[in-house]
Parts: sequence; C-alpha cells; structure tokens
Amino acid sequence: MLEKNSNEPSPDKLTQWSTGSGCGCKIAPAVLEEILSSSGSLSQNDPKLLVGNSGKDDAAVYQVSDEIAMINTVDFFTPIVDDPFDFGRISAANAISDIYAMGGRPLFANAILSWPTDKLAPALAAKVMEGAKAICKTAGIELAGGHSIAAKDPIFGLSVNGTVHPKKIKTNKGAQPGDQIYLTKPIGVGVFATALKRGMISEAHYLNLLDTACRLNSIGGTLGDYTEVHAMTDVTGFGILGHLIEMCEASGTSAEIHLPSLPVLEGVKVYVDQFVFPDNTYRNWNAFSPKTEGVNGMDLVKLCDPQTSGGLLIAVQVDSINSFEKTMKDVNQVVWKIGQFTENKEKIVTVLNE
Repeated sequence: MLEKNSNEPSPDKLTQWSTGSGCGCKIAPAVLEEILSSSGSLSQNDPKLLVGNSGKDDAAVYQVSDEIAMINTVDFFTPIVDDPFDFGRISAANAISDIYAMGGRPLFANAILSWPTDKLAPALAAKVMEGAKAICKTAGIELAGGHSIAAKDPIFGLSVNGTVHPKKIKTNKGAQPGDQIYLTKPIGVGVFATALKRGMISEAHYLNLLDTACRLNSIGGTLGDYTEVHAMTDVTGFGILGHLIEMCEASGTSAEIHLPSLPVLEGVKVYVDQFVFPDNTYRNWNAFSPKTEGVNGMDLVKLCDPQTSGGLLIAVQVDSINSFEKTMKDVNQVVWKIGQFTENKEKIVTVLNE
C-alpha cells in the first residue's frame, strides 16, 4: 500500500490540502442551480450562442461561420492525487474531455493555477504544468498560456478551445426512446481517490486510477460525424446517475440501467465494503434519488461515485448499434452497453438488477 497520510498537511501529499478532490469538489447540483438561476446566467439571447448554460452541457459553443463553431470550456479542481505530475495529467485530460463530449476537436488550452506559494514549492507547481503539457501533447494541442494566483488551496485546470461543424454538435439533449446507452470508461475513480487520500490504496489500484483518469476521450471528436449518435456527455462529479438524469431531462425521456452491465474498476468493491468512498457520493444520491427507482443498498455508490475525467455517455440509435459497435472495435475503443432510453416516466431512471 501507499504510505498513509499524516494528520498535518505535507508538501508531499497534495490531497491533504483539500477536503474534496477532483470533480468530487463540484458544488452540489441544487446549489449550482440556485446560483445560475439567481444570477440570470440561464437567460441567453445571442442566436450565435448555440450551446450555453441553459442546457447544463459540457461546454459553450458559438457559431462563427456556416462551417465552424467554436467550443470553449473551463474546468479545474483541487488535487485528486498526491503526485503533482499526475495531478496535472488528470486535470488536463478532464478539461479536454469537454471538447470531445461536444463532438469537437481541441485546438489549444490555457492553464488555471492557484498555488499556496508560501507552503508548497513552486517546483511542485512546475511538475503540475509538465503533466498538463504531456496530456496536451498527446491530444495534439499546445498549452498556450494561462493565469495564476497565490492562494491557500492548490487548484489546477484548463480552459480549452476547440471547433466543431455547427451541424455536428453533440449535446446532452437529443436522446430518443429506444436509443441504447453506451459508456467508454469504467466507474470507480472517486472510490480509488478516496482510498488514496486515506492511505489505503494499493499500487495496482493507483495505476488503474491513473490509466483511467489520464485516458483521453478523443473518440468523441470522431463521433461528431455520426448521425446515429443522438446525444453525448461525459461522466464527472455528479456520477453516472446524475449525468444520465441530465441527459434524460434535456431530451424529455427516461432511462433504464442494467446494473450488472455497468463496468466498475477492479478492486472498487474491496474499498466500498470498508465504506471507503467519497462523502459527495451521498450528496449525489440525496440529489438524484427522488428521480430514481430500483437501487438496492450500496449499489448507490456505483451510480453516484463522483468521477474525474470519466468516460463518455453516449445515446446510439437502436438500429445502428451493430455498425456502431463494429466501428468502435475497428478503432480499438472499448465501450459497454449499459441500458436504454425509454418514453418519459414518473421516475427518470430505473435501475434493473437482472
């Protein structure tokens, strides 16, 4: 196991400098809704702003010509791992994912850095930047600039710009009854991050966390060209249940999840059985349980585990699933079929255990 954290914040343990970690530090859904509604941010009138706050989508999209729409996103959070290079990699992959989730391709990124320079060495922040640059290089983009402040909490993320054809934008709206639900990454990053924070994670599970959270969702840029993909989003801090509910509400549908088909990182159960999972798992469950049925016992952890740099959640036209799965296999993209969208029902999501 990795060395257990001490009670005092240490320069070697970035996760000790925050109560939440990764996308698990998101503001609660109800609170965020109150902020956006009260500030008037949900009211937008520019016809060229094709996607804005009103749709609870992954990024904003602005049309600049008949052939080009610009995508912009900003995403940042507190440390999810102790190693600064890995923190930078995960943060960058997570931010770039928002571009892919819109069916677009990234162009360049700017960094957002908050650093307690009086307590954490600047050299550690440099390692964070190095990790982000490594992921940007994998994505084929430059880390062009950014902004930094001296503050009490270490925070890092990116603002990313990308492009998409205006007629090929994928949003969380558009799923139709009968569409099959696919996921591109297994669930469990939040559980593993909590095990790390508590000094309980094994080396093998830590490597699994990194492999999952640092993997780019670049297939999203390809799926922008596929008309049989009706809707798409990425799974982050609200867990798969929260983001699926957002898709359903935006589309006017409900959904069924086949729980045994939901991919979970190997080893997650070991920690859940010891009640090792993020506190915000319960926050998510409290927010979304009134809209859900069929969840038994601790299965709520799988559904509500806050993901950081999670997979894409994809709605695929039912009569196109064979060609879709063949295409995914041809490009070596692993996908799991986990359920289907249905006509709108009283409960938005029904969880099936058989």
